Amino acid sequence: MVRTNQKIAVTLAATVLAGTAGAAVAQASPVTSSVTSSATGRSVAPSACRPANHTAKITEGAHSAGHRHYRVTLTAPRGYEPCKLAGSPTNVRFSHHGSDSEVTAGRYGRQGTVVTFGPGHPVHFDIQVPSNRRGIRADEASFTLRAPRGQIPGTSFADGRLKVATGTLIGPVRPGA
Repeated sequence: MVRTNQKIAVTLAATVLAGTAGAAVAQASPVTSSVTSSATGRSVAPSACRPANHTAKITEGAHSAGHRHYRVTLTAPRGYEPCKLAGSPTNVRFSHHGSDSEVTAGRYGRQGTVVTFGPGHPVHFDIQVPSNRRGIRADEASFTLRAPRGQIPGTSFADGRLKVATGTLIGPVRPGA
């Protein structure tokens, strides 16, 4: 009976020590916001440019002679890899309560300027709407971002109230909010 009690005590002590040691190892493991590939040495964190990895908000800007202006600001939360954007977004569509406005937008400005976008590096672009035309209400814009060498797959969405009209133009992405 004594021998059985000793075995139980040793087994119990080993189990407790193993559980404690495991907890100590888990607590000592560092937490990182991005993972690095051992093959390339490059970060494998998701890109902030992917539509699911950023948010966009439309706000009214200062009006100029003959135009209403709206600013679309893109922000990315921590944990995403910065990326490069260039030029005006493409495939821009406007909708109101889910109904397409049928207004298509052109673009203006220098299209080759490259900006960095990611956590702590918001970007914005301008929506320029002629004020001499009857505006159509919209509460959402959808668009495709552009990288220096082409489009970024997927559609991004921005929420906010605006009015659009025939002749609406989209400016290039610029740094800052």
